[in-house]
Amino acid sequence: SCSRAKDVTMPAKLPVNFFSTRSPVIDLFRGQLDYADHLRQDSEIVLYFFYAPWCGQSIAAREEIEHVASRLSDQVLFVAVNCWWNQGKCRKQKHFFYFPVIHLYHQSFGPIEYKGPMSAVYIEKFVRRVMTPLLYISSRSKLLDFLSNYEPGVLGYFEFNASPQPPGYLTFFTSALHSLKKDYLGTIRFGVITDKHVAEEISLVHSGSVYLHRHVNTSLIYPNDIMNYTAENICKWALENRETLIRWLRPHGGKSLLLNNELKKGPALLIFIPYNPLAEIHPLLDEITKVALEYHNCNKSQTAEPDLRHLGDTDSPAFDSSVPDAHMKLPETFSITKYPCCNTVVLPQWHSISRTHNVCELCINQTLGVKPNKVHVPHCNFLEIEAALDSFYLQEHTFFQVISNTIECSNFLSFYSPFSYYTACCRTVNRHFLSFISSEKTIFQTPKVAFSSHGKKDNTQRSIPHIEDRNCFIPNLHISGINITGLSCRTNKTLNLYLLDSNLFWIYAERLGASRSIHLKEFAAIVDLKEEVHYVLDQNQSLVGSALENFIKNFSILYSPLKRHLVDDPSVHFHEQHVITEVTTNTFHDTVFLSEKNVLLLYYAQWCGFCASLNHVFIQLARLLPPDNFTVARIDTTRNDLPWEFMTDHLPTILFFPHQRKEQSVKFPEDFSVNLPNLLKFILHHSSLSSSEPCTKECLHKETVLQQGHISHLEREIQKLRSEITALHQAHDQLEAQLSEARREEHRLQQQKHTLEKQHKTLQLHSEQLQATYDQKNQELLEMAEKLQELADASENLLKENTLLRILVASREGKLQSKDEIKEPLQSEQTLSEDNDVSVSTATATLEKKRIDNIDTIETEHNSGNRTE
Repeated sequence: SCSRAKDVTMPAKLPVNFFSTRSPVIDLFRGQLDYADHLRQDSEIVLYFFYAPWCGQSIAAREEIEHVASRLSDQVLFVAVNCWWNQGKCRKQKHFFYFPVIHLYHQSFGPIEYKGPMSAVYIEKFVRRVMTPLLYISSRSKLLDFLSNYEPGVLGYFEFNASPQPPGYLTFFTSALHSLKKDYLGTIRFGVITDKHVAEEISLVHSGSVYLHRHVNTSLIYPNDIMNYTAENICKWALENRETLIRWLRPHGGKSLLLNNELKKGPALLIFIPYNPLAEIHPLLDEITKVALEYHNCNKSQTAEPDLRHLGDTDSPAFDSSVPDAHMKLPETFSITKYPCCNTVVLPQWHSISRTHNVCELCINQTLGVKPNKVHVPHCNFLEIEAALDSFYLQEHTFFQVISNTIECSNFLSFYSPFSYYTACCRTVNRHFLSFISSEKTIFQTPKVAFSSHGKKDNTQRSIPHIEDRNCFIPNLHISGINITGLSCRTNKTLNLYLLDSNLFWIYAERLGASRSIHLKEFAAIVDLKEEVHYVLDQNQSLVGSALENFIKNFSILYSPLKRHLVDDPSVHFHEQHVITEVTTNTFHDTVFLSEKNVLLLYYAQWCGFCASLNHVFIQLARLLPPDNFTVARIDTTRNDLPWEFMTDHLPTILFFPHQRKEQSVKFPEDFSVNLPNLLKFILHHSSLSSSEPCTKECLHKETVLQQGHISHLEREIQKLRSEITALHQAHDQLEAQLSEARREEHRLQQQKHTLEKQHKTLQLHSEQLQATYDQKNQELLEMAEKLQELADASENLLKENTLLRILVASREGKLQSKDEIKEPLQSEQTLSEDNDVSVSTATATLEKKRIDNIDTIETEHNSGNRTE
């Protein structure tokens, strides 16, 4: 039995240099991890770059590491280790799940793994944080700079006069390294105060005290009496109690739930800005963090008073010099702004055909009317807002105005308490102008304001603009901080603020709706995962603090004027000659609702095979229906977002929007087959529904014109069908002629076929005869070969006999020669000897004759055999 072949494995190729020999990075391409540990003992800061030579990410990060090494090689030792070669110690001792991996060591502390973007600026920033984990605060100015940063800060006070290393300093230093190990983003900054007077500014008296600075909430001092003073405890305490106003998001590019987990927490404001971590100043980031600080500053918002001292300027455009005592009455007018309990109310339309609303700003105002000696309203709660709304709706008729170009403010008594007054400032606006897009065109841009008490108008001109328009109404009134301050605690739609580096993650901005043509990569969007909507900040305006404030405020109000952003399909090209209109997100409203035609809309998707099979049906339908009254359209649901009321989970879906009743759309029944007759019946049935109002002469005239249009359209279609029938008859005659010609050609081919079959049979018989002849000759050759073999065997036997005779003759001659030498006198013996010689010679001659006869016989047979062949 054959044995099974052994498996043959090809050994791995020997590794080669991954980094250039001129690179400042030491490349241990054989995975010498022990030698890397030996090098680390002589350096203070060491960076390990573990790579796999085949890994694309490792190859891409190689250039970034070399760039960082060229800048920091005099301070940091850069070591690259091939952790993929199976014979190296790194592969045997380390078990990484991904490549590349960056570890940093600060003397004996480590490893500190870097998990940020594989970009040179980010890696260098992190290495510098490891090099100097502590910032030394030696003056009051440096302290103010440290505390003004948006990142949470931890300060430790240590007196270096007592000893080179004060007690607890090494522990605090190690806690800073621990924070980098646990938080690779480095959001917590650690600093050391060396001056006693500077430490007293933040109430640090004893050496070794640790202070956690927070902007909104109360700052904390490390509780030495409760927690042990260890590096792990200090780091844990800082991470648990830190204040995160705005958070950086840095997706690593692979499968991750980072964005999903953050968006599930609630509405999120995603801000994309170009960010350089090595830059010393970040003006745009400082402006954004200022807005975030004001937005989360809930405690300050309860006691903040508007500073109106600068309003004494008579050049302010918001006031008319003809109004008496304007400056004296202004503080009373804006006294409402110091109360955070406000709510925006949009009253319903006064008539079904009206497209206007009355928008009111309802605020709790306890500065008017009779009140006790001391009224303290520390917080704004929902009970007060509910009571204000109850009282407001009881007097709702007072605020209904058909057209009002002025802002009308009214004070009315609370329904529940005699000491609470409410103020409502309302104005009628068109529904199309609720977007508050620009600061120069707002619903409150007119300075004419009428104020009334209990619904009665007064001549005093005062105004309370809406929360998102106060800056636009009075440009010189710097109360943007009052409007945004603490807004996160005064609304049910609190936003979580996130920052993303547009240099690295601009693809996310494009998916949210950012334009690809802009050069400055700045973008902001609000994503509400629960409501399945997102809003985009206008990209035509700069991303500044005021724009972000208005964006946040417009989202936070009860009836948000922001327009939902829908993803559009940019690849759709419109052609007038197409009978079916392709609808996108941007054209949906104009094509379907603003059109004066009946619209039949098909929902389809590219992956839907059955949807594609309906194209010819809709093309025929579009050609039959009069184009002046009907529009056949379709929309790709995979590339376009739709308003939620028009979404569908079934494809294909057909909706019909009748003229003048677009809100009464009708869905094509799913149990009916989609064909041309059923679609025509469906359209004619729902487009001919009688109106609830009696038809006037104008209606009858329009109906007559419509019927005439239908008749003329049908006549044109009949004429087209007749011409098509004539063309079909002509084509039929041509086809008959072609068929007769084909029949004649077929008959000729049949004759050729019979002739070829006869020839084939004759050739087949000839082939059989040749095969028989071949077999016969082959048999004769076999027989001749057998005879030749027999002759060869006989010749070989004769040759053997001839050889024996020669040997016998030679032996006899030898004996005769020996006898001649013996001389015997006896004659008798000679006579006898001669007789023997004669007999021997006679026998020899006889044998020689027989041999010659045999040879002649063999030659004769050979010659006859050759002639036979």
